[in-house]
Amino acid sequence: MNTQATGDGTVGKALDVLDIVVGFGRAVRFSEVLEVSPYPKATLHRMLGTLTNQGMLAYDDDRGVYVAGMRLVRIGRHAWNQSSLAVLGRPFAEALAEDIKETVHLAQMERGRVVFIDKVTPEGGFPTMARSGRRSPAHCTGVGKVMLAFMDDDRRAAAIEGQTWEAFTPKTHQGPETLLPELEEIRDVGLAYDREEHEQGIISMAAPIKGGGGRVIGSISIVTSVNRMSLDEIGKYRPALTRTAAQIGREGAVWPYPVVS
Repeated sequence: MNTQATGDGTVGKALDVLDIVVGFGRAVRFSEVLEVSPYPKATLHRMLGTLTNQGMLAYDDDRGVYVAGMRLVRIGRHAWNQSSLAVLGRPFAEALAEDIKETVHLAQMERGRVVFIDKVTPEGGFPTMARSGRRSPAHCTGVGKVMLAFMDDDRRAAAIEGQTWEAFTPKTHQGPETLLPELEEIRDVGLAYDREEHEQGIISMAAPIKGGGGRVIGSISIVTSVNRMSLDEIGKYRPALTRTAAQIGREGAVWPYPVVS
């Protein structure tokens, strides 16, 4: 959830507030938004009013809560169809998940943060916490690290500069001095692993999705629990994972997806 104020004036403030509200993933009260907002009460109230008047948010008088407005839903649907890799990636992710009976995540990157764009959990698969639209740090996720490893130097530097280095578990990278050597290894191996770095007990193996010109347009991962298998055991799915990443990349080669940044 974004709780840092931007320097982009009124529009920037309104988008910050919109991001906070939808980031809850549920109907939310003014007091909850105020608690995490970087803006004073009067400013926040004004921004919420503007967003509601414009249809980006809706306010339920009976419950006293804000939810996403229909105008935002329409914009989101069009953006999803035009810019999200999920549209093309979903069938391949479904096929992979059904084949290996484990959960599969699709992700892209925005301003150095991972955006989960789709998740497929087959019957019997491990039910992860990720959901479409959820944003997570890149430095501690398999999908994030593999995109960092394969993006160009300038974008990688900017993305790494934007990491919070929050330590979610004892295994989380807490600075570039440990992350950068691992990114070199990822480029050599072609895969990234989440070794319980974001959530205790959760591991993953991720591959980059490359579009036209070899640019990174996203990533795909197989996610499971250490109670189901080890990192060595998840490695048996490497051929299926890399094949799926290549299939999605070929489908997306001519589509104008934003370059991960």
